[in-house]
Amino acid sequence: MSIDNICADAVAWRHDLHRHPELAFKEERTSGFVAAKLESFGLDVTRGLAGTGVVGTLRRGASPRAIALRADMDALAIEETNTFAHRSTRQGLMHACGHDGHTAMLLAAARALALDSQFDGAVHFIFQPAEENEGGGEVMIREGLFERFPVDAVYGMHNAPWIPQGVFAIRTGPIMAAFDRFWIEIEGVGAHGALPHTGVDPIPIAAQIVMALQTLVSRRTNPLEAAVVSVTQIHAGDSLNVIPDKVRLAGGVRTFLPEAQTTIETGVRTIAQNIAAAHGANAQLKYERGYPATINESRAVAAALNAARAVVGDANVIADTSPMMASEDFAFMLRAKRGSYMFIGAGGGANTCMVHNPGYDFNDAILPLGVRYWIALVRQELAPGSP
Repeated sequence: MSIDNICADAVAWRHDLHRHPELAFKEERTSGFVAAKLESFGLDVTRGLAGTGVVGTLRRGASPRAIALRADMDALAIEETNTFAHRSTRQGLMHACGHDGHTAMLLAAARALALDSQFDGAVHFIFQPAEENEGGGEVMIREGLFERFPVDAVYGMHNAPWIPQGVFAIRTGPIMAAFDRFWIEIEGVGAHGALPHTGVDPIPIAAQIVMALQTLVSRRTNPLEAAVVSVTQIHAGDSLNVIPDKVRLAGGVRTFLPEAQTTIETGVRTIAQNIAAAHGANAQLKYERGYPATINESRAVAAALNAARAVVGDANVIADTSPMMASEDFAFMLRAKRGSYMFIGAGGGANTCMVHNPGYDFNDAILPLGVRYWIALVRQELAPGSP
């Protein structure tokens, strides 16, 4: 069967997955779909890592070399506004980030490589749950992913509507940011809205904290080190004539370097507690370090570049793309094993819809390029006779 025919089938698989989105750790139908396809291709299939994770293994020859290729499977809690035939059938859920396309591309590559004898070693196809906020990659690692499936390197890829269709982009070092989360509860003293002097109003205190947090980037972080601090939630009060006793703030922090991460975490705590204390209130902070920065290893980047160039030519490969402040839990896999994370351009012009938008849909035109990239990478890294 030709790669073109396999890719045509993969478009149908992608549309089926798009119609049936599932949230993090609930990808029961999706993982069943993936496992059944892999088994039909003749791969050894392991289910159950991180609950709904699936790993398909394909071996050729006698070489002990092994690499892993990873796709994510989960969807988002967004109500889809598209009207095409393969729109989501599940209210409030949709594949708004292209994980349906990532899964279909990796399945198609597995099918093509199952018919291929041009490599020597093992390929582990990792289909990961819960990339969106829940850290499914970390859970798979904690449950023994790389002990059960030892590899020399692990590779990931994500569609990129902000990059022109047909272009691949990557960089050595940090390519996506770490993501931390914080919650601040400011406790004052409630009072009548007409008698503010009888209480301790936490609302102006919260306002001062929100503004002061912005100085962590502008005045506390090295200007050459990218960082973002965003307060994204403010909750307080239920009545127009009552000063509430509490305000709750929440937000996120994006950094690339551990030093900046530590500076901001310390600063959030200091600012919140000291501003609250200065007004006679109390502030409690909960700070969670989430996804680490996604850091590409140089040898794995070189391998990814060579494979991409074999598919689209040097003119359509960006070797030093700008890093993004968005985050990705493939970072946990890159912290455990050397590897690289590639962007595959999906942009179709000015009207291209970005990910995490209710009108987004994966660009099926790039699916064959992604499949050919995976195949080229395997043939290259597991070439018979290579060290």
